[in-house]
Amino acid sequence: MTLLIAIFAAVISTVVWYRSEDRKEMQLGTLSLMFWGASLMWLVDAFFGYAEEGAAFFTPEASDMLNEIYLGLSVVALALVIWLVILLVKDPQGRVKAALLRR
Repeated sequence: MTLLIAIFAAVISTVVWYRSEDRKEMQLGTLSLMFWGASLMWLVDAFFGYAEEGAAFFTPEASDMLNEIYLGLSVVALALVIWLVILLVKDPQGRVKAALLRR
């Protein structure tokens, strides 16, 4: 499940990156690369899990599936938080700087 969640996030972020006019300004490429990197990591994990467990890898218990869903959503949330921090630090549209100077 973590692999599927990461791949869905990677595909969605890539489509948004491709269709967006201000992709460079909003660091959408960075977000997309984070999700594709996570997808690659989970794919390698799946290969090694299958090599270790065999066909039992494809029939996890319900509790294991729930844990994998939480892990996948946590990875997506962490990547989004990192992306937001990057946006706040780079401040491409100057909104953070303007808000700080108003006070």
